[in-house]
Amino acid sequence: MISSRLLITRGLLGLVASAILFTIAAPGCNSTQGVGDPCRPEREYDATFNGFDVNEVNVESKSYQCQTRLCLVNHFQGRVTCPFGQTPDGTANPGIDKPCVLPGTVDGKIVGNAANGKAVAANLVDRLPEKAVYCSCRCANADGSTDDGANYCECPDGFTCEQLVASIGSQFSQELSGGYCVKSGTKYNTGNPPTAVCNAASKAACGG
Repeated sequence: MISSRLLITRGLLGLVASAILFTIAAPGCNSTQGVGDPCRPEREYDATFNGFDVNEVNVESKSYQCQTRLCLVNHFQGRVTCPFGQTPDGTANPGIDKPCVLPGTVDGKIVGNAANGKAVAANLVDRLPEKAVYCSCRCANADGSTDDGANYCECPDGFTCEQLVASIGSQFSQELSGGYCVKSGTKYNTGNPPTAVCNAASKAACGG
């Protein structure tokens, strides 16, 4: 099982427990329809949010972008909406056209600088959203079993059931701990973490 800081959210509310941020949530539905569809984590609608940490696993339950109702952020760095990051003063990194902007619009206009005054880390070339951020579903509990009466899914072709969220003993964590469907071949290697970031030299690889 991957040992990492875990982040489980529902919307933008949360509480801190033993260095793990949780919010009240229910398990994702047991359908596999839409597994692998892209999703934009709701935390990125927060203008003060400066990005995910590659050492975290984020399970966003009640995601209305996903047919499974669950958006998985599996060892991803930065913001989906800002692949090239930005400097601490809120400007674009060298060779990049623009800094981060808050997703969504007001009266047809883009809502201004999403993380003004904050540094936002660029995405990692080997952990782009298509590999690390997408709709998923819970396929097993923390023991790798599916016979405890909870709702689980069977991962579709091209996905494997991987243990991502460890239980901390509470009933709440048990409802979300365990395995999730991840794209085959995208398992995060804690012993050899990626280091190459999206920048002016890697625009093509990062969708720029």
